[in-house]
Amino acid sequence: MSKTAVIYWTGTGNTEAMANAIASGIGDADVMPVSEADASAVAQYDKIAFGCPAMGDEVLEESEFEPFFADVEGSLSGKKVALFGSYGWGDGQWMRDWQDRVSGDGAQLFEEGLMANGAPDEAECEAFGKRFSAF
Repeated sequence: MSKTAVIYWTGTGNTEAMANAIASGIGDADVMPVSEADASAVAQYDKIAFGCPAMGDEVLEESEFEPFFADVEGSLSGKKVALFGSYGWGDGQWMRDWQDRVSGDGAQLFEEGLMANGAPDEAECEAFGKRFSAF
């Protein structure tokens, strides 16, 4: 059985709600905000769901999440990775850019990233987690 982590950053609570619903769908996952995650610990997981909302000009949050994610890049090859996050504007460019980074790192990208405009649909997030657990 593979070991799964859900690692996220949230500003308004929407991405945290997504993380918890996705973890509920997975059933057995270590859930942690990025402030409690250790980039070196990512090696122990076979599957990782990363969550971050769109910030500013459709980029990842820059003070905590982006530095963490930059640290784990290079160690995602062969891992199964799902991406999710909320947004309030734009068209999802941050997610497309993030997907390109993950794929370029050699990870097996799960579906397209799950995006919620504002508050998430928890049932949709839970279903995403169930599908990711079977991936």
